[in-house]
Amino acid sequence: MRALIYTLGIVALVLIVLGLVLKAVKWLLIIGLIALVASIAMGVVKGRRALR
Repeated sequence: MRALIYTLGIVALVLIVLGLVLKAVKWLLIIGLIALVASIAMGVVKGRRALR
């Protein structure tokens, strides 16, 4: 009985940590995409300045 309780506790802990990691990965991807768009925009602006 004690082993079953420990097993359920470990499974619950793993699921909670996995959920937090997946949310963190989602936010990191969103932040990365924003940074990519910003760097492309800055490159275009600097490229236009160089052409002038």
